[in-house]
Amino acid sequence: MNRNPLQLRTAALSPHSLFRLLIITWGLVFWVSCQSAQKHENTDIQSVTLPKQPKVAIDDIEAGIKAYIDAKTEQNEGYFLVKDEDKLLRLRLVRVHTEYLSNLGPNSHFACVDLADINGDVYDVDFFLEGKPGAMDVTQTTVHKLNGKPFYSWKQREDKTWFRLPMEEATNELMGVIEGEDQFRFHYKATVPSLDLPAKMWIPIAVSDPFQTVELESMEVPGTHRLIEDKINSNTILYMELNPEHSGEEIALTYKVSRKEKGPYEETGEVEDRYLASNRLMPVDRRFREIALEAIGEKRNDSQLMKARAIYDYIIDNMRYAKSGEYGKGDAVYACDTKTGNCTEFHSLFISLARSVGIPARFSIGAAIPSDRNEGGIDGYHCWAEFHAEGKWWPLDISEGNKYTALATYYFGRHPANRIEFSRGRDLELNPGPASGPINFLAYPLLEIDGKPATAPSSFSFTRIL
Repeated sequence: MNRNPLQLRTAALSPHSLFRLLIITWGLVFWVSCQSAQKHENTDIQSVTLPKQPKVAIDDIEAGIKAYIDAKTEQNEGYFLVKDEDKLLRLRLVRVHTEYLSNLGPNSHFACVDLADINGDVYDVDFFLEGKPGAMDVTQTTVHKLNGKPFYSWKQREDKTWFRLPMEEATNELMGVIEGEDQFRFHYKATVPSLDLPAKMWIPIAVSDPFQTVELESMEVPGTHRLIEDKINSNTILYMELNPEHSGEEIALTYKVSRKEKGPYEETGEVEDRYLASNRLMPVDRRFREIALEAIGEKRNDSQLMKARAIYDYIIDNMRYAKSGEYGKGDAVYACDTKTGNCTEFHSLFISLARSVGIPARFSIGAAIPSDRNEGGIDGYHCWAEFHAEGKWWPLDISEGNKYTALATYYFGRHPANRIEFSRGRDLELNPGPASGPINFLAYPLLEIDGKPATAPSSFSFTRIL
C-alpha cells in the first residue's frame, strides 16, 4: 500500500509523539505553505490546541474533499463554483495536493486543491473542513494562487501565529529562495504496482557536483538492481529488474544534501556541440531562429549574454504557467504553439530558441525544497536550464521568474540553495535502456512492464537540517 510522505517520514515515532508532531508541526506549517484567505485582510492565525481524540487519517481528508467537490459539481451542471472577490469561477477538479492535507485540530482539517476553468487557467484553492470521516463539510474556500502565482505570502511571528504579507513586501525566502547554503534530508519513495509480468524500472540517483554534496544514507530496493552510468550527461541511474512477487513493495532512497546557491560558473573543456543541436522535443530550426531573432530585436549585434536575456524576457512576457493540456513533456513546439505549460515547457522553449541563434543551452531536473517550512511533502519535480555566454555557464529558472516578477532578475543567473538536482540532459541513452528508446528526461521512476510503459506511484518529502 502506498503511504503518503507524512506517514513514511514519521513511521518510527511512538503514537503519542507522532500525534503531537502532526498537530503542532504540520498543523502550523500548512497554514503557511498553502492556506489562503481574503486577499486584502491581515487576520492572524491562532495556535492550535491539542485535541484529546485520535487524528483523522490523511486518506480520509482526501476522500472528504473529493466527495465535497464531486457533490457540488453535480449540483452545478458539471462545475465547481468558487467565489473570488467579485468573480464567480466555474471550475473542474484537476488534483488534490496530497502533500498538503493536514489535521488542524479536533474534527478540523485542511486541503489544497487545483481546479481549472474552461480557459485552462488553474486556481490553487484552499479548503477548511469540519467533521468526522464520511461527514465532512467545508467551512471556508479561498483562492491562493492563479497559474502558480500567489496573491500573498505568509510570515510567522515569534508567538508562532501567522499573518498575511503582500507579495511586494515578502522577502526572497518567503518567495521560495534560500540564498547562500541549505542542508536537508531528501526522501524519494516509489511503490511497485501490481505486476503480472516481468518489469524493469529506472530511477535517477542524485550525485555530488561543485554545488551540491550528496550522501545516499539509505536505499531500500526490491528485486535485482544495480547502478548504471550515463557518461554523456554524467548521470547515475538505479536500474531494477522486477517480478510479480515484488508487487506492492516500496523503493525508498534517503539523501543527506548540502547545497550551495548557484551563480555563473566556469567549466573546464570546450562547450560540446550537442548543446547547440536538436533534441526530439527541443528542435533547432528556422522557425525557432526567426522567433529568437524577433525577441532579440535590436540587440542582434550585442553580446550573447544580452541576447539570452532578451529571450528570457520574451518567454516571461509571452508564456503562461498552466498545468493543463499536453503539458509536462518539455515539448518546445507545444510551448511555442500554445504559450502555456509548466517548467519543462518554459525551459525547453528557451533552449530551442537559444540554440537556434548559437547560444549553447542545457537542461536539468530535480526538486525545489520549500523555503517557508522545515519538513513535509514536495509538490513533484522541478526543472531549470543553463546557457553559455562570456566564458561561463549561467543558471536560469524562467518559470519561477514568471511566477514571481520581483525575482525575475534573480533567476537570470541564479539558482537558490534549496533544491536538489537528479539528472541532466534530454534523450538519455542507457544500457540497459527502455524498449521505448531514449528517455526524454528522468525525474520520476520510469517503469516498463513486459516492455510496455507503466506508472509507479512516487512521492518526495524533506526534512531540513537545522
